[in-house]
Amino acid sequence: MAAELTAHELIARHRPTLDQALEAIRTRAYWSPHPEHPKAYGANGSLDMAAGKAAFDALLGTRLDLGQPGTDGWVDGETSPYGLELGVSYPHTDPDELLPAMKAGMRAWRDAGAETRAVVCLEILKRISDRTMEFAQAVMHTSGQAFMMAFQAGGPHAQDRGMEAVAYAYVEQIRTPDTAEWTKPQGKRDPLALTKHFTPVPRGVALVIGCNTFPTWNGYPGLFASLATGNAVLVKPHPRAVLPLALTVQVAREVLTESGFDPNLVALAAERPGEGIAKSLATRPEIRIIDYTGSTEFGDWLEGNARQAQVYTEKAGVNTVIVESAGDYRGMLSNLAFSLSLYSGQMCTTPQNLVIPREGIGTDQGHKSFDEVAADLAQAVDGLLGDDTRANALLGAIVNQDVKARLEAAAGLGEVALASREITHPEFPGAVVRTPVIVKLDGAKPDAEAAYMSECFGPVSFAVAVDSADDAAALLRRTIREKGAMTVGAYTTSPEFEETVREVCLEEAAQLSLNLTGGVYVNQTAAFSDFHGSGGNAAANAALCDGAFVSNRFRVVEVRREA
Repeated sequence: MAAELTAHELIARHRPTLDQALEAIRTRAYWSPHPEHPKAYGANGSLDMAAGKAAFDALLGTRLDLGQPGTDGWVDGETSPYGLELGVSYPHTDPDELLPAMKAGMRAWRDAGAETRAVVCLEILKRISDRTMEFAQAVMHTSGQAFMMAFQAGGPHAQDRGMEAVAYAYVEQIRTPDTAEWTKPQGKRDPLALTKHFTPVPRGVALVIGCNTFPTWNGYPGLFASLATGNAVLVKPHPRAVLPLALTVQVAREVLTESGFDPNLVALAAERPGEGIAKSLATRPEIRIIDYTGSTEFGDWLEGNARQAQVYTEKAGVNTVIVESAGDYRGMLSNLAFSLSLYSGQMCTTPQNLVIPREGIGTDQGHKSFDEVAADLAQAVDGLLGDDTRANALLGAIVNQDVKARLEAAAGLGEVALASREITHPEFPGAVVRTPVIVKLDGAKPDAEAAYMSECFGPVSFAVAVDSADDAAALLRRTIREKGAMTVGAYTTSPEFEETVREVCLEEAAQLSLNLTGGVYVNQTAAFSDFHGSGGNAAANAALCDGAFVSNRFRVVEVRREA
């Protein structure tokens, strides 16, 4: 097929956006090219909410044929956490045929250069953005996120993270010039003179292993970082969240074809029930990069066994908030209540352990005992979720039975400060919707330690009593060091204690939020400005996004000759 989009056209179309992204990662100021309000969609070729829902509905019960080589069957079986059978079939592909086909297009992709690769990636993101409302439905009905969160996190915020990865990839590749004239004086003799050429060379085929809860938000950084640095990308979605990433692959293949490149540079690896192809794919010699979000167990396995690949993992962690004192007690409670409730706590950044001195804390409302803080936070969550309509819009649905089982078991771990309750979803009666549980634990007791020193993913948090603020800081340090943390929060009016917590987070490489009381929450990060994870503790070996996340996806190869 002849190219429909030339590199010149794509550069003219997307270079201004790329330049803005480069400026954003340099300044770390707020910027986003992707609107995060539904009313912004429906113009300039983008789908509005009704059209997006219609496009999603039209996918149900259909076969998504991507035209991939080596297709040897079809797989389906996705069921929405809201009770809807999706019925979409995806190609099952023989990797012995698919992987060689993916590698075949890499030479032309490599030779296209960093700028062309970047603008092709931005064209893919633009087309995904135009279909944001369709993708929102796909994310909602595979992750269980409520619609507004699925729209924002699965749409513009995920697209921002993808673009951020492209910007970092571009910067790292152009750090070295394409050519250099090298001359070394030799005194009375003629100087030595060489012409040197430098080429960013991709590692090979990259494997993206998707997650159930945030298929696009967690999937796009690795996908676009690898593609923009010249690698082919094989996307292996979570078997319960295939559709958002399958649509992504479909768009990418269309854009690559129209741009004159091999569509097999991006492909899908859907799996049959119980097949577990991630392990077999991850250790194949063709796979040279792996991006993974999920359990610590499998992340550790990848790091230990996929030795031929550069492995980037985001695993489990235990996120801590220390409450030492509060200058805005009501604001603190309101902020924490929202953080604990959003998407039923099914975020890798949701606080789990709320560490509080057992003698209580000083606040602008007077002294509050440990029990009062726990009770007041429970009341704040109850107030936030007291209206079922609002609760459904914040909580979404429980993504799988494992989360439900952990929630139900949590009440037996200690004294319950806030019991979880069941909520009926008026539109989706099959959805499992539960409010958070808060359990009080004595940090000095060994049986309590077993609970709060393990990740309990879902709408479960522990109010942990410790002897002093210093003990709280010590527990924070130990938790990060032994279990890792994607986020840390602290509330204090003491400059000295603030510095103590800051020093712990600097030494243990954990991202810290201090005294949040407004509309920014500890479990939210902004692309182009905030780093998601640090890569410096056990929760993740990479950060989204920084130079280290992209620079090892390619190598610079030099060819030199005498001038």
